[in-house]
Amino acid sequence: MKRHPWIGLLGAAMFVGLAGGSAVADETVSIGGSRAVLIKPNAPRASVILMPGGDGRIGAGDHGDIHALAFNQLVRTRRAYAARGLAVLVVDAGTPLDAAVQYMAAIKRPVTVIGTSRGTLRAAEGIARGARPDALVLTSGFLSAESGSGQNVMSILGSPASLPRTLVIHHRQDSCRSTLPAGVEPFIKWSAGRARVRWVSGGVSEGDPCEARAYHGFNGIDGQIVGIAAGVR
Repeated sequence: MKRHPWIGLLGAAMFVGLAGGSAVADETVSIGGSRAVLIKPNAPRASVILMPGGDGRIGAGDHGDIHALAFNQLVRTRRAYAARGLAVLVVDAGTPLDAAVQYMAAIKRPVTVIGTSRGTLRAAEGIARGARPDALVLTSGFLSAESGSGQNVMSILGSPASLPRTLVIHHRQDSCRSTLPAGVEPFIKWSAGRARVRWVSGGVSEGDPCEARAYHGFNGIDGQIVGIAAGVR
């Protein structure tokens, strides 16, 4: 069967309800001296590393419990990725990305890093330091100067040479001052063919436009975002 080159973002034949995709209980693991939360299905098809926004401090407890950033879009949807047959690692801001990629590669490749909001900055910093995931997903990203912030993925990396295959997911109505939709196209052009964008709309926007309950956090359309990020078509 002929496949579109982007269908394989998280590996071939990734479908909802695959046999063997039931997840075991969340567990806390230590990576590079930092606590992270692992959810591992019985037969994972691929791996994802979730990098939340905000200050990135998830407050992992002793038994896979998360005590901070609970409504962050990636934190609140972590089990939905596992339900799609993916091994999931939710990392803390202090987790070295290179070590996290190696940890998940030992479980199952390909390894895709998914960062949202300020998590996209931490993803870029990790790649700049040598992390080499198989793919990258940037949601509500600090992408370029036109996004509204002087610190962004482009400024951190300097060149697209180290950028892995990248998918940008962005809400058309994101009004956060640092992740404006205007920043997407300059990033795509800068990527020299390494990145593409998937625009979304709809959902609910409440409160601070830079928080998880706004369009910025894809409030109300979690299933759509997880489906896109997980490569489900």
